[in-house]
Amino acid sequence: MPELIVSTVTQGLLYAMLSYGIYITYKILDFPDLSVDGSFPLGAAVTAVMLANGVNPYLTLLVSLVVGALAGLVTGIIHVKFRVRDLLAGIITMTALFSINLQIAGSNFPVARATETIFTAGPTMAVFGSLSLVYRKLIVTFIVALLCKILLDLYFKTKSGLLLRAVGDNSTLVTTLAKNKGTMKILGLVISNGLVALSGCLVCQEQRAFSSTMGTGQMVFGLAAVIIGTTLFKRLSFVKGTTAVVIGSIVYKACIQIAISLGLPANLLKLITASLFLVILVIGNLSKEAKTQDA
Repeated sequence: MPELIVSTVTQGLLYAMLSYGIYITYKILDFPDLSVDGSFPLGAAVTAVMLANGVNPYLTLLVSLVVGALAGLVTGIIHVKFRVRDLLAGIITMTALFSINLQIAGSNFPVARATETIFTAGPTMAVFGSLSLVYRKLIVTFIVALLCKILLDLYFKTKSGLLLRAVGDNSTLVTTLAKNKGTMKILGLVISNGLVALSGCLVCQEQRAFSSTMGTGQMVFGLAAVIIGTTLFKRLSFVKGTTAVVIGSIVYKACIQIAISLGLPANLLKLITASLFLVILVIGNLSKEAKTQDA
């Protein structure tokens, strides 16, 4: 039982970077970025191939971050420079990435057990070698998630970060400050998709495999995590958005794990995910209507 809980928390932390990315596009930019379903497996595909070719597993984190950022750059350019609607821009990038991912790693790419990952590499073993693999995964993913959270929180306090937050709330303000709101949107998409691809990298190393379908439904998962987290802590202003979405990610993974533990077949995982997301949205809408009537 303790290992099951640890594994569930680890899964939530693995997808925390995905939740960070969608938090930026959904909550800050108000941008429905469907390219997430392509950039997530992109990070995994690049990671699987690099690991198989003996590349340092820590280096794959940086490379996946960069390729994901490039995917976000493409979406941003299509939307801002070519004036394609945000939803369509994401769909175009997602569709293109599906073929690119197949070219990189095929439909499936297993990583050999003998291949080192960030959970079994020398530096990790030197520090956490006395722990079992399940606990090493928890600690390493926690460190990565915490590092990303700290960097994001610091960035949001900078001038660029404040302008990025202003784009979704008041784009006119950004324009009056002589800043290009389109450029800020592109920057937000670059950061978002970089984090999403990083999440795909971590999941690939944890599962030791890449699948061309592993990106399906990731947008739904990320949105659910963001909505759960922000809803749980909406009355606690001192809780940062990045903290809320991490907890939302863990809670959502726990809900899925409970559903599977109750006997629901694993091949219905995507259906369970969609159903939970629908329930979350309905509850959120009902609470909003109740507040409106009370007002």
